[in-house]
Amino acid sequence: MTRRTPPGFNDAMTLPAGLTTRPLAVDDAAGVAAILAAEQQRDLGLVSIEEADVVADWRRPSLDLAARTLAVLDGDELVACAELIGPDRAHAGVAPAHHGRGIGTYLAAWLREKARSVGSPSVGMPVPEGSPGDRLLESLGYHVRWTSWLLALPEGRAVEPQPLPDGYAVRTARASDHRALWTVVEDSFLEWSVRDRQSFEDFSAQVMGRPGFERWNLRVVEDEVGEVVGAAVVHLSADVGYVDKLAVRRDRRGRGLGRALLADAFVQARRRGATRSELATDSRTGALTLYRRVGMEVTAVWVNRAVDLDGARTPPRQA
Repeated sequence: MTRRTPPGFNDAMTLPAGLTTRPLAVDDAAGVAAILAAEQQRDLGLVSIEEADVVADWRRPSLDLAARTLAVLDGDELVACAELIGPDRAHAGVAPAHHGRGIGTYLAAWLREKARSVGSPSVGMPVPEGSPGDRLLESLGYHVRWTSWLLALPEGRAVEPQPLPDGYAVRTARASDHRALWTVVEDSFLEWSVRDRQSFEDFSAQVMGRPGFERWNLRVVEDEVGEVVGAAVVHLSADVGYVDKLAVRRDRRGRGLGRALLADAFVQARRRGATRSELATDSRTGALTLYRRVGMEVTAVWVNRAVDLDGARTPPRQA
């Protein structure tokens, strides 16, 4: 059943006549990916989203699609979407053909109300820097929490060998390594990301449960006694090898393990047909210089904009 205004929403905010809403459903994954891809193509001249990204994210046991998502429809056509994917993290998109109709403003207001309903002090989302979405959120009082960069190792550029210290080795993760890999990744990411620890079940759904997952997608560094001390997650999409996660245990840093994992991820993807290698990082990690040092180039810049829901400019929660 569709409705004009979702329950609990500010009735002063309405959609253009003829549009209806409902929660997103699993069958909407392709439509959501298409909307986000169309916006990226228009704003950036490239696309870094695919349906598998949406499906993997929606497979997390913690995500309640019915309670935390919104679809905007023009008849049977999905024209916009919004998701509260964490207490203060959101995604939203409007099909470019429907821009300028106030739908983005409506989605931003819906997300604020939804975040308030779960007790979040703030809510934010990523948008390409300088894009219509960026300008809209700025006009609504959203400030920049952090900046993100998409980087690429250009086609044809050599992957320089990155030797490991004696006793260390890079290999494909075994099923018995999965929890250790998750621990290394979460421990590393929680050093700079202020959020709750992602459960192993959610991690598994996003990574091992991603459509097209293969064993080689998980790379680990083991030490002299076989303990996992570094990890990388790499996806292959058409001719692009994308390094989704890269982490080294804190007490083993400064030994070149991260560079070795990165080079290995590039090589593994190239062996399977990738001609281009990509990854993303943001200003919280301090890793931009490392990636540039191995020959990667910035291809797109995003900002994560957020608004404080209590009206005070307190330090925002990061996720």
